This record gives sequence, structure tokens and C-alpha cells, in this order.
Amino acid sequence: MKLIILDRDGVINHDSDAFIKTPEEWIAIPGSLEAIARLTQCGYRVVVASNQSGIARGLLDTATFNAINDKMCKAAARVGGRIDAVFFCPHTPDAGCDCRKPAAGMFHQIAQRFSCDLRGVPAVGDSLRDLQAAVAAGATPILVLTGKGKKTRSTGGLPDNALVFADLASVADSLQAVT
Repeated sequence: MKLIILDRDGVINHDSDAFIKTPEEWIAIPGSLEAIARLTQCGYRVVVASNQSGIARGLLDTATFNAINDKMCKAAARVGGRIDAVFFCPHTPDAGCDCRKPAAGMFHQIAQRFSCDLRGVPAVGDSLRDLQAAVAAGATPILVLTGKGKKTRSTGGLPDNALVFADLASVADSLQAVT
């Protein structure tokens, strides 16, 4: 089985420092849904792993979070893509949980759910914590320059094996080329 793990905000949709709190605020990054469709058509299982501290902060509830993800999944399906699962951490950074990236808890949950080893699995994010979680789980860290990606790259400290792409569409192009 081929698997790819995607962060949500800043990779699939535009990010906001004020959090994505409603389905109306969820707006796909141009080309991201088509990239998910190409990955699906190449046989990838597409999984989202996202920190969502807005839930613990009271900015949105779980029902609204699910409505946002429903919008995302339906938008991907309309162009021929499929998102197989959405994993999320609802905790704040100071909660000390093991699921919030940069910890690898969500990645371990994904490995267990899909009965797979994450070694070499592409994990795409726009922040250093996304890449650190990927490395901790044995996945291949991929930075996209959408969302907070440009700032993340300029700040430095990327894992040695991190790959950098302009956006999710470029990641899909690269993975299609080797499939």
C-alpha cells in the first residue's frame, strides 16, 4: 500500500493565524485538490494529520471541525480525489499530549490504523513541527512553500533529509514521476 500524510492548513487549504473556524473560511490552495486526485489515481491512500488547537481554545467545536473536513473531502472527491482519513490533535501546545506535532503520536495512530510501517512514507507539511513529527515516525519529511512554508525554510533547522517543493501539486508531480 502506498500512503501519503498531509498536513491540512497551509498544505491543502489557505492557513490563517486566526485559525480556520468555519467551513466558509476553508479555501483550497489552487491545485491542491487536483494534486490529491492525482495521488489517489496513482494508488496513494491520502491521510491528513493536523494540529487543531482551535478546538481546545474554544474557537470551534468538533461538529464544526467535522463540517470543515467534510467540505474538504467533498471538494477533493469532486475532482476525482479521495481523503481516506483525517487525524487531528485538538490540544493546545502546553497540554503535553503525545499527539500534537512535533510529537509523532498522530503518525503512530496512522501506522496502527493502516497496519503499515511509515519508513519512507511521504509526509507533507508547511511547518518545522510537521517535518519533525515525520522524522520521529520514520517518514520522509517534505516541506511545501505554501502556508508558512517559506518562513519555515528561511528560519532554517530543517531535517537533513527534508525535501522542499513549491506546493502540493509539485509534490504530486514528483511522486507521479517515480510511480
